Amino acid sequence: MLIIISSCQSAEELEQAKYYINGMSVYEKACQNCHGKKGEGLGELVPPLTDTLFMQANRNKLASIIKNGTNEELIIHGKKYQEEMKGFPEMTDMDIAQVIVYITNSFGNKQGMYPYSQVSIDLSQSN
Repeated sequence: MLIIISSCQSAEELEQAKYYINGMSVYEKACQNCHGKKGEGLGELVPPLTDTLFMQANRNKLASIIKNGTNEELIIHGKKYQEEMKGFPEMTDMDIAQVIVYITNSFGNKQGMYPYSQVSIDLSQSN
């Protein structure tokens, strides 16, 4: 079955699919407890991951938010979130890239590939 599916996809599509599946696993372990199984967030405390416009506009900041956390006020779906998000400094660039592919291609988002080589670029530009 996997051979049939993979024969219908380009190498780029296969790579994105691998990132997505691995990113789902990282998300379930590190992010889901706060952001929810469907990216719905946690009431007034934790923002949802369903705001496609926010995700697109801030895609280059996501690696830093995941790695270093943030205490920056975020406006998601027009609502302010001010609670601090802890970072995950133990995550590798690959973990971060994979979870970014997962969250930016789930919950109503469709943003395509985010290669692990982009993580270090985005992290260096956020400092």
